[in-house]
Parts: sequence; structure tokens; C-alpha cells
Amino acid sequence: MPALKFQAAFIPWRFYLLITCILLIVVGLVARVIDLTVIEKHFLQNQGNARALRVVHTPAFRGMITDRNGSPLAISTTVYSIWINPKEFIIKPQELKKLSQLLGIKKFAIQSLAERYKHKKREFIYLKRDISPEIAKKIKALAIAGVYQQREYKRFYPEGEIAAHVVGFTNVDDQGQEGMELLHNQLLAGLPGKKVVIKDRLGRVISNVQTLQEQKRGSNLTLSIHKGLQFLAYRELLDGVKKHLASSGSVVVLDVKTGEVLAMVNQPSFNPNNRENCKTENLRNRAVTDVFEPGSTIKAFSVASALDSGLFKPQTIIDTYPGWIRVGRNLVRDEHRKGPMTVSQILQVSSNVGVTKMILALPPNQLWSLLNRVGFGEETGVGFPGERSGILIKRKNWAPFALATLAFGYGVSVTPLQLAHAYSILANKGEKIPLSLLKIDAPPEGKQVIKASIAKQMLELLETVVDSKDGTGKSARIPGYRIAGKTGTAKMVGRHGYLEHHHISSFVGMAPASNPRLVVAVIILNPQGKLYYGGDVSAPVFKNIMEGALRMLNIPPDDMASLENKA
Repeated sequence: MPALKFQAAFIPWRFYLLITCILLIVVGLVARVIDLTVIEKHFLQNQGNARALRVVHTPAFRGMITDRNGSPLAISTTVYSIWINPKEFIIKPQELKKLSQLLGIKKFAIQSLAERYKHKKREFIYLKRDISPEIAKKIKALAIAGVYQQREYKRFYPEGEIAAHVVGFTNVDDQGQEGMELLHNQLLAGLPGKKVVIKDRLGRVISNVQTLQEQKRGSNLTLSIHKGLQFLAYRELLDGVKKHLASSGSVVVLDVKTGEVLAMVNQPSFNPNNRENCKTENLRNRAVTDVFEPGSTIKAFSVASALDSGLFKPQTIIDTYPGWIRVGRNLVRDEHRKGPMTVSQILQVSSNVGVTKMILALPPNQLWSLLNRVGFGEETGVGFPGERSGILIKRKNWAPFALATLAFGYGVSVTPLQLAHAYSILANKGEKIPLSLLKIDAPPEGKQVIKASIAKQMLELLETVVDSKDGTGKSARIPGYRIAGKTGTAKMVGRHGYLEHHHISSFVGMAPASNPRLVVAVIILNPQGKLYYGGDVSAPVFKNIMEGALRMLNIPPDDMASLENKA
């Protein structure tokens, strides 16, 4: 009996201990619930969101670039990027083999990339970008753990190398890198979208939570370029460069009335759709980035300056005998001894001596002033990336020989676009109209920089360069049309001065001369062989381009007599 009483006495104590423990556990659980749901609520939500919520960017569709008639020059196509999360990347040997074949990447390269970042914080590693939708679909079918896809856009250029230097190209992130793609990148790119999504542990989007920023498609861009003329100019320039084994060349075609650039091509060119083996030097648009000494093409403005002075008329006679003249310690020479010639004849045969005598008879700054007014020494205003302003130095005291060399195209550097623009002023009655690489609805307001009467006289004189028996531009004649233009041949400059047997051949012309609509400038560098004069190398290229352009734009003939004589 006493033993039973002792045992019974301890039963309430154990009971109460058990109850106390249970109560403590319940209180602890309640406290923990309060802690999780109230005190630590925001921290835990943030941690959960960090593991499930993601802000994703949706790329905007880049605007299209077209020529003046709406033909596409640059369009965007859908592509995919393949990426992996190294921490989740698990692949079987057979899957690795298939993935390697589809991506064109060696198996060990894929494995080593995954292993390199497996124990680091990186959760996003590109395997390959710009994958076609067909390949991406096959990769998705493999269902490899840790392999994901991302939809993007890739630029495609239908005209390839024909319009490459004007249009430019984008990088792998669809951002403009050269040409109009770079100049108007903000307009074309649009605005990417942003949204909050919930993803599972495999990175798959479960649902969209919130749109932070609406996606905005990029705007389209209409260039002044005429696709047909661009192709024509490219083809003829390529033929000319190949025929004369030249190192490079440029062609610019301008609309005289509107200032629009209808064609701009260079050689060598590049394929913007595949730039893997492209030389860096081939990427630049030589028509606006490269400068050269224009040689005798500058004589049109030297003669215009002489006529503007009032001291000379087209029929003024100047004695060029014996074919050379001493200026200071230097000699200025002509290719041929012609003796007394009119100003018109001096321009026809491109006499250095005749032009020198005229310019040295004028006030020293008169020629510089005219060259400056027509745009030499300053950018054209088209805003093209990398455009050069050229070189036109104004001297306080002009040495006679420096002035003489300026008169026949040395000591001044210009771009092909600048030269074409300057000639368009002569073609447009002395009015300088701003140039544009974008299509315009109405001609912009111009500025009179040369007297209309002087510009008219220069057109007539430049026409004789092509028409006359002794003219250097005979190869530029086009049946049915009156052509005005000027040849140019200059020596190239090297590290130690002018180079022998290395020349710059050029021709700039306008048509129809009765009421010019087009200006075409052809510059070919370093032609090899016996023919290197502008009249032999560049004038035939001009003829083919201008003839095709006049026909393509339905510009009526202004010299029916030449067609009748030919018949």
C-alpha cells in the first residue's frame, strides 16, 4: 500500500510537466508563425520573389530601312539565342552530341563552358546566338535540363554589298554600328518592353504578373537612295575598278533640284549579312570618309572665279606657250604645248599654265573664297558617321606657287560627296541646296553662292569639255543628251611626297546640260596600266551610269540632233 501511494503522488507532477511542455511548444509555434507572417513578412516575400519573380525585357522590332520607292534595304527577322544555367545543366552523352551538331560547337567546348561557371554565381551563359527558328525548335525538342532559348531579332540586308556602305549594319544586340543604322539607331530601335513574370525553378515562365513598360516598335526609315540607280552605279564602278586594276573607287549620284543622294557606292565593298572575313578597311564609306586631291576637276571653280572677277571672258585669249611657266622656284607644266588659247579652250584641254596665269592675275583670296562658298573644307551636313570635312587652308599671305597649285587641284583635299555637291551648285544656277540621304517631300531652300550668270557660263564651258574635238571628256558623251563635265588626274600622296605611277582618276558631270537634273561623280584610285587619265578611266564609267540613270528616271533627251546624226 505505501508503495502505491508514493507512485500516485508523482502522477500529477508528470502530468503537469507534460502539459507545460506542450504549451511551450504551442507558444513557440504561435510565436514563429507571428514572426514569419508579421515581423519577417517583407523579408520572406522579397526572398521568395527573388527566386520566382523576374523582370524580363522583350526586344522591340527594329524599324525597316527602305529606298525612296519603298523597296527594303534592311529588315529584321526572328532568331533565337541558346543559353544555359550552369547550375541546372545536366546532359547525357547522346544529347550532348546532338546539341553539338545543331549548334556547330564542339562537345568539349560546351562541357568546359558549363563546368567553368558551375560553382560560380553565374546563372546565364550564352551558348550561341542568331539561331534560326528551325534549329531552335529542334534544340527545344531535346528537352535538356538547364538549356533555354531567348527570342531575338536579326537584321537582314536584301541588297547585300550593293547598299552596304550607306545602310550600314547592326551588331548581335541589334544596335546600329555603321551607316544609317548607326546615325538613326534611336529612331529605328524603338523601345524594348519590360514585364514582371513568375518563373519556376527551371526558368520557365508560369505567368505574367505586371507590365512595367510597353514595347514600342521602331520607326521605318526611307532613304533618298534609288535602288535601281544604286545597283547600276555599283555594277559600273565594279567593272571600272576591275578593268583598270584599281585599288578602290567611289561614285556619287545627286539630284540637282532636291539635293537628294540617289546613289552612293564604293569599291571594295562588303556583305553586311556575313562579315566574318571582312577587312576593316572595307567597312568605311569612302565617298564621305576618304579625302583626295581633286586635280583638274577643281579647274571648273578656278575658271568660275576668273569669270566672276570680270577680268576674263570665255573668249579671252591667254598665251600658254611654251607649255610651262615658272612660278617662284617651281615650274608649272602642261601635257601639250598649245600656245595662245581662249579661256574655253584652256578648260577643254585642262591647261595648268592657262589656269595658273588667270588665278595669279586675281586677288589672292578670291579663289579660296569661292571654294569655301561651294562647300570645300566643311562637312556636307548629311550627318553621316565618320564624314570628313576635307582640307581647305586659308593663308594670310599666299605664295604664288601655293595659289597656282590650288588652282589646278593640289593643296586642297575633298571627299567625293563634297565634289559632287560643288558641281551641283554649278548645275543649279549657282544655288547651294543642302544634301540629304533621306527622301524629302519638297526641295529645301537654297543659298546663292555663285552668280547665276557665271554658273550658266560655266555649264556652257564644261559642255565643250565633252563635245569639242580636243576636249578631255569625249568618253563621257551620251547620244541624245548634252553633257557638261570635267576630267581630273592627280598624283597620289605617299609618306615622302607624291608617288610616281600612282594616280587618282576622276570625272564629274551633269545632264541634261540644257537643264541639269543629275550630277554624277566618279573617283577611281590607283588604276594600273597605260590608261590612268580621268578621261580614259572615269569618264566611261560616268557615261554608263548617267546614260542608265537618265533612262531609268525618264528624263527626256535634249539633243535630238546627235541621235539623228548617229542614225
